[in-house]
Amino acid sequence: MLTGIGKSENFQFLKGQAEVIEETRVNLFETVTEMGHEQVLFCHGKDPDIKAIIAIHDTSLGPAMGATRLLPYANEDAALKDALRLSRGMTYKAACAGIPVGGGKAVIIANPENKNADLFRAYGRFIERLNGRFITGQDVNLTPDDVRTISQETRYVVGVEERSGGPAPVTAWGVFLGLKAAVESRLQTSDLKGLKVAVQGLGNVGQNLCRHLHEHGAKLFVTDISKEKTEEVKRLFGATVVEPEEIYSLDVDVLSPCALGGILNSETIPHIKASVIAGAANNQLGVELLHGQMLTAKEILYAPDYVINAGGLINVYNEMIGYDEERAFQQVRNIYDTLLEIFDRAQKQDITTNDASKQLAEDRIRKARHLKTLAVV
Repeated sequence: MLTGIGKSENFQFLKGQAEVIEETRVNLFETVTEMGHEQVLFCHGKDPDIKAIIAIHDTSLGPAMGATRLLPYANEDAALKDALRLSRGMTYKAACAGIPVGGGKAVIIANPENKNADLFRAYGRFIERLNGRFITGQDVNLTPDDVRTISQETRYVVGVEERSGGPAPVTAWGVFLGLKAAVESRLQTSDLKGLKVAVQGLGNVGQNLCRHLHEHGAKLFVTDISKEKTEEVKRLFGATVVEPEEIYSLDVDVLSPCALGGILNSETIPHIKASVIAGAANNQLGVELLHGQMLTAKEILYAPDYVINAGGLINVYNEMIGYDEERAFQQVRNIYDTLLEIFDRAQKQDITTNDASKQLAEDRIRKARHLKTLAVV
């Protein structure tokens, strides 16, 4: 359902876009329906000027949960596409991780240089009006301080206290475990010593992943647009630094995308020599069906991103319900077993690992819906 409510600082279609919206309304509804979204909200306000999109994909397992990112999108279509894909991924991520929440995502259309407390407080008021239907947290271009500012206006935000040190280290550990599962499944070894791993993107998750890999004897090849980050990883872990365009064609065992999405596409896949792709980036497949099949045809084992990178969601969910380190880390350890189950399902049914992970998620969602129906009866 596409919702618009009221005046300034209420949910509404973006002002000044009436003609464009009228022309594209059918396609927009078709897109939302096809992807299975329950609700898409366009948030607009003046003083401060704010444009945001909140996409709620599925709440069968619980309230929608998904972080907020702030980017200067090229246009509103790009922002909407990002919100829709990421929110659907959150539904599958939560279901595969066994976390009782649904999937959502929010994007704020703005230049990071222009962000301020007034903008985040206005955004927090939008979140509060949803009365817990959507719970958010920190993503691209938001800091813990920004999250705390949002929390001044809403109860429905996580990651405020960072009791566990933030989501990045936990996400990286989950990716490391998932990478081990993929290596065991495809390369038939649990020993990472001497394994050649190419890591694309050295943010907090990428750097923490490099540390785990280095500690287990892997040989690292890394790239990032930041020379400072590549030099740091080279110094700490003896990594070989390569140019961004070289990362796909390296003769390595594992490619680990830990930057932005859409990097597994018709242009890059033909160059990939790795037998395994296992990384933290969201929405790695450019076109899910086409590029998932291309990887399978090349006998490249792909660890679905929303399964392997679920550590961050697990972390913030546990902060929300009362942090218990042992419980949280056991849930992260389950990523290893879940991926082995997905790989096995894909092989037995001769389908892509992406399709196998969706099957697993949708099975769990259908079961939750059935139990809710029985409870009502």
